[in-house]
Amino acid sequence: MRVLGVRFREQGKVYVFECGDMDCPLNEWIVVETDQGPALGWVAVEPWELREEGGRGTPFKKVLRKAEKEDLERAHKLKEQRERARQECLNLIKEYQLPMKLVEVEPLFDGSKIVFYFTAENRVDFRRLVKELARRFRSRVEMRQIGVRNEAKMLGGVASCGRELCCASFLQEFEPVSVRMAKDQNLSLNPLKLSGVCGRLMCCLAYEHKMYVELKRKFPPPRKWISTPKGVGKVKRVNVLTDKLVIENLEGQEVEVGLAEILEVLPSKPEET
Repeated sequence: MRVLGVRFREQGKVYVFECGDMDCPLNEWIVVETDQGPALGWVAVEPWELREEGGRGTPFKKVLRKAEKEDLERAHKLKEQRERARQECLNLIKEYQLPMKLVEVEPLFDGSKIVFYFTAENRVDFRRLVKELARRFRSRVEMRQIGVRNEAKMLGGVASCGRELCCASFLQEFEPVSVRMAKDQNLSLNPLKLSGVCGRLMCCLAYEHKMYVELKRKFPPPRKWISTPKGVGKVKRVNVLTDKLVIENLEGQEVEVGLAEILEVLPSKPEET
């Protein structure tokens, strides 16, 4: 079975569709079958052979056709409708004084529905808003609440590192991120330095976390007493990238030693003589 990867928006996830014998080069516009009807996307991953397991039928939707001139014209009209719908919705939110923030508008390719993505701190009664939008655009309207991380993914931006946001450039799915990851990497626990533009912990904290955890296994745990050529001391902190650690000796002084200099890990604090 031949499949390919399709993307529907610049920051969107890559979805897999069955393409059969169809020749679909990279970046070509195609029309695919989805649960919500036909949709226009472009080839993000070229076709490849996928082995079917267990004799099950394919779980993938199919590529309907290569995009034709009429499909691209419709996409252009939908883009104009999206801008108009966005402005109309913003005006109505202001008029009705609704405590919500509009993020993105997405009309379906077949024109059957318009999806409005928004953020809000609390539950919002938008029934009046939906009714008025449906009347103006003569289409079904769906209001979909999203989180702040998805908002950053849709809007894009520049991170504190100076690069484009990971979620808006290459991340397809969000992974759990915790403060523990920052601790394991000896990073400052200052929330301003650990938070991204969305206000949540930066996704990049997870990128190298597994490597740090693996490298730390070579070192004795903090507060363990060790013997080195520079004397006996208690482990204060480690630097996994340089293979060095700082110990506090019996006189209370901090001394830097290399991982290879550790002679023995002591069971307890040695008695002073």
